[in-house]
Parts: sequence; structure tokens; C-alpha cells
Amino acid sequence: MGYSKNFWAISLSMFLFMTSFNLIIPELNTFITRLDGAEYKGLIIALFTITAALARPFSGKMADISGRKSTMYVGTLVAILVTFLYPISGSVTFFLMLRFFHGFSTGFLPTGATAMVTDILPVYKRGQGMGVFGTAISLGIGVGQFLGSPIAQWLNLNGLFLISGLLAFGALLIIATVKETHPSPVNITWETFIIRKSDIFEKRVFPAAVVMFLTVTCTGLVFVVTPDMSGYLGIANKGWYFVYYVVSTIIVRLLAGKLSDRIGRRQALLIGITFLMLAMVLTGYSKGEFTYTVASFIFGVATGINSPTLFAWTADLSPVHRRGIGSGTLFIALELGILFGSSSTLFLYNSTPETVLNVFIYGAVMAGIAMLYIIWHLIYSKTNPSYRKSASGSE
Repeated sequence: MGYSKNFWAISLSMFLFMTSFNLIIPELNTFITRLDGAEYKGLIIALFTITAALARPFSGKMADISGRKSTMYVGTLVAILVTFLYPISGSVTFFLMLRFFHGFSTGFLPTGATAMVTDILPVYKRGQGMGVFGTAISLGIGVGQFLGSPIAQWLNLNGLFLISGLLAFGALLIIATVKETHPSPVNITWETFIIRKSDIFEKRVFPAAVVMFLTVTCTGLVFVVTPDMSGYLGIANKGWYFVYYVVSTIIVRLLAGKLSDRIGRRQALLIGITFLMLAMVLTGYSKGEFTYTVASFIFGVATGINSPTLFAWTADLSPVHRRGIGSGTLFIALELGILFGSSSTLFLYNSTPETVLNVFIYGAVMAGIAMLYIIWHLIYSKTNPSYRKSASGSE
């Protein structure tokens, strides 16, 4: 069975959105340094993820009540507005405020898009379909990270922000062509934004959320440190690490997309996390371009296995009428994990090559904790029959 036009349109919009978002990341350390705020590099990603996490309960509820499409619109419009405001940042405070508000874009668009993709995909192809959907996201990350520095050198930073904003606008135009999958969306009212405890967290997806938090802590570390690390190794393109990471993650997603459908979600995660631990250690010990590139490639293999597996597991565990909240729960874990990782660099990393190893050994430890949790979860669910079905998803 092929994929619908809706599926490809959503994937393309996410590709453009992720390209827009990632295009500016390699140059943000430089941007804040020019504003005399080098000591606040860790907040560039941290502030973004705080608002993204805060937005998830609202976007999840909105997707389940008012429809997936309207939720996607909100995220895209925020991205367009904030990106076009970056060039007028004249102070560290204003720049960090924009990073804070920019987080609402990823708080809404991916939540609505993931809920819509979950509606479209049949359960027996959920792992594979999430792999294809994730490929579009990963491709956007790679293209953005790779082109960010060259565009900044060609057009300067203001030109970079302009291109980023135009890409977000392109995502908006594509979303307009998407057909709503919610069976009975209602108009947005104030009631939509009244959040109750049950709207914040879908308890059935807790296992997937725990693993997401622990594994993407490593991503938060990578976001903050690798742009500087490329410079330490004499690599001009600050997005170098992401280029090879994305190449490998796309290959893995396309070739191993069915892995979790075949062997089980948790079993696939154990394989992915093994690669993640290896990538963290190898990145920390990299002293030259070759080792650094190999490490990024292995990091991509890990992400290519872990990400679609976690989204498929969440889709398995989420009740049909709470898919938006279920997706939002996983994204909250993702944002908090990135926040935790990026914020940790404020204590682990002091913008010197000597402190890089500390950062990535810490990442390997977090990945190791995730592996121990999955092993415990497998043992616990097998020894508790009443818990087994609800906890294992499609396994």
C-alpha cells in the first residue's frame, strides 16, 4: 500500500518547517556572541524548548477538539512572525525573548502533524510510515544545518533569517492544501485553551515518554556543542556534524523503517540506544575530522532507529480519541529532554575544547539509563500479565 496525498503534503510541510528552524541554528552562537552574550549560548536552545513544552498541552487538546490542521496553522504562523523579527534583535534580552516565543512554533505544528499522520497510517505499517515521515523531518534538519553557514556567508545573517522565514511561509501554503482528518472538528473557543490535568499528560504513553526524554538529552548536548566543536577541529561549516548525522538517519529510516514492526518497539530501541551510547563516546573523544564524521554518522543511525520507533510506540499506546494529547505528551518529553541536555551544558561546558569530553560522557550515561529502563520495562511487563498488553503496544 502506498501513502496518500495528505501524507506526502504533511511530510513536505514538515520538511520545509524543519529546514527553516534548523537553517539558523549553526549561526546563533555567533549571533549572540556579537551581542556580547557568549555566556548565554546554552539558553539559545533551552528557552526555545521551554515554550515548546509549555505549548504541548494546548496544542494536543486543540488537535483533538478543533482539528489537526488548525493546530498546524498556529505553529507555522508563529514561526513566520518570529523569524522575520530576528534581524531587529539589538540586545541579548530581545534575542532570547524571540527564542522563547519561537518555541511555540514547534509546540503546535509537529503535534498536529503527528496526530494527522497517526490518523492516516494503518497499525501494521505504523513503524514504517513514521520512518518515512521522520525522514522528511531529518532531511529538513540536515539541509538546514548544512546550508545555514554558507547562506550566512553569502547573504549575511539578516539574509539567513529572511530565507528561513520564507521557508516557513512555504510550509504554510502546503498545509493549506491538506485535508483535515479529524472526524468532527469544532471551532476554537476559550474553552479550547482551558487546560485540565487530563489534557497535559496521557499516562498510557509514559514508557515511551521516559525513553524519549533520556535519549534526546543527547540531542540537546549536540545542538549546543557541535557548532563550536566543528571550529575546534578546523571545520568551516558549523553544521558539519548534522550533515552526516542526517545522511545516515535517512538511510536507516528508509532501510530499517519496518524494524520495530517486525521485532517489537522496545527491542528495536535497545539496538538504537546501543548506537547512541557509542556515538556519544566517539564524539567526545574525536580529535580529527574523520572520527568526528564517523561519530555523527553513528548518531544518525541511533536517531534513525529510535525516533520512528518511539512515535510508533506512542501511536500504539494512545487511545484513538486522545491521539493529539498522546502526541503532545511525547513531544513534551522531547522538549524537556532537549532542554535538560542543552541546559546541562551551562555547567558541563565552558566554550573550550577541554570540556567537550565531559559533555558527551554525560550523554552516554543518560543513554545508558534509558537502556536500563527499557530492560526493566520488558522484565516487568512479562512478569505482570495485566500490565503487558497496555504497556507493549503492538508487541
